[in-house]
Amino acid sequence: MQYHIIINSIKSVTEFKDSWSNDDFIELLDRFGFEDGKNTKPEELQELLFMAISDFEPEEAAEIVLGYKFSNLLNKNQIIQISNEMLEDKISEEYADISLHHQLFNVNQLLHKAYNGTFPNAKATVIEFEIAPNKEVTKETVLKALNHGLADGNVIKRLYADQLTSKEEFIEAESIVWSLINNGENNYTVITSEYWISKDEFNEAEFDVTVLKHEDDD
Repeated sequence: MQYHIIINSIKSVTEFKDSWSNDDFIELLDRFGFEDGKNTKPEELQELLFMAISDFEPEEAAEIVLGYKFSNLLNKNQIIQISNEMLEDKISEEYADISLHHQLFNVNQLLHKAYNGTFPNAKATVIEFEIAPNKEVTKETVLKALNHGLADGNVIKRLYADQLTSKEEFIEAESIVWSLINNGENNYTVITSEYWISKDEFNEAEFDVTVLKHEDDD
């Protein structure tokens, strides 16, 4: 299918507004041993939580926060594994299928601030764009379309050349794109890791592109 793409905005962010609520902070404070969080002024909750977190070893703190966020998705051994991998800024691909990346970003940044470092300062890329026609717009379609405007050195181009040209199925698109949001009519927002797409990698802001579907050999 032929699409017309207009890139309206690309920005790099280190946190998302409203990633954590006051109720989250109160519950986390309780898990870090501070039971009086509900009586704390809302504007003081985050700093108090940072102080509580910093009393723990980084891996232990990560286990506590991950346990709060993902106890319904991950078992204890998985939580321990991810808590160690977060410090190395390398999360195993086995967790891509359960779409944790966006929330892991939020956890990582909370811990990064609490320790004033230690955990890597991750960045996300937010792309606002228009796509016409507004048909069959999926994560896979969007990556294949945006690929046309990206520099040759982009990591998706290098790792997934066959998937981008539809020679192979592009199942990885579901984990590469954290969020695909329809803002009305032809306007969309894509959120992904800066590792996959950085704001400096676009060569074009408006272009036409043909996106092909992968056809199974069967």
